[in-house]
Amino acid sequence: MADGLVISSTDLIRSFLVDASGDRDHFSDELRVLADSLSALSSVPYKSLRSIWCALPASSRPSLRLLLDGSGFVFTTPKPRVKSEELKARLKKLAELAEQKEYTELVKDVVPKKDDTEPFSSYKDQIGFGLHIVLVMFTGYLVGYATFRALFNHNPIMNAAGGILGLVGGMLLETVLFIIRASTKDTVKNNATSSASRLKIKKYQ
Repeated sequence: MADGLVISSTDLIRSFLVDASGDRDHFSDELRVLADSLSALSSVPYKSLRSIWCALPASSRPSLRLLLDGSGFVFTTPKPRVKSEELKARLKKLAELAEQKEYTELVKDVVPKKDDTEPFSSYKDQIGFGLHIVLVMFTGYLVGYATFRALFNHNPIMNAAGGILGLVGGMLLETVLFIIRASTKDTVKNNATSSASRLKIKKYQ
């Protein structure tokens, strides 16, 4: 494919090129071979035609305007761009991200905001939970101690046993409450996920 402007070949242009291919007085061998090859084509590069035309003396060459009379521009369709495998993979990734963004926007009112933080992931949470456990255990110990003291007439051994039982009871109570909170959170999350899945299926039906 020739670079630059390409024009359609007319009878006048072909006649000029045929004459130039046999003119040894004004054209080099290279230009004559070029003129001969162009004379058989239906379109010629303007740059090549002009270089042959300019090789003639001004008194011998035809008017360029007359030579180009009746000719027109020839436009070629560029070859489609071949996408590399890397570009294809990137476009596919972008399409998936766009689809995921559209899906997230669709179900934003159904699915609760995703919480990526793990329980007790920070020192503040860990310290707070630890203090809460200590408080519950201490309260349970005091309650058990006071209860057994009232029941067993100030027996030191039984009072201490009551405090220990109260401490263990407080730990068990806190464990049960923690399990209930975790189960409730998982249930809400599963229900929201199921609702979002139904919406997604309905969207693509």
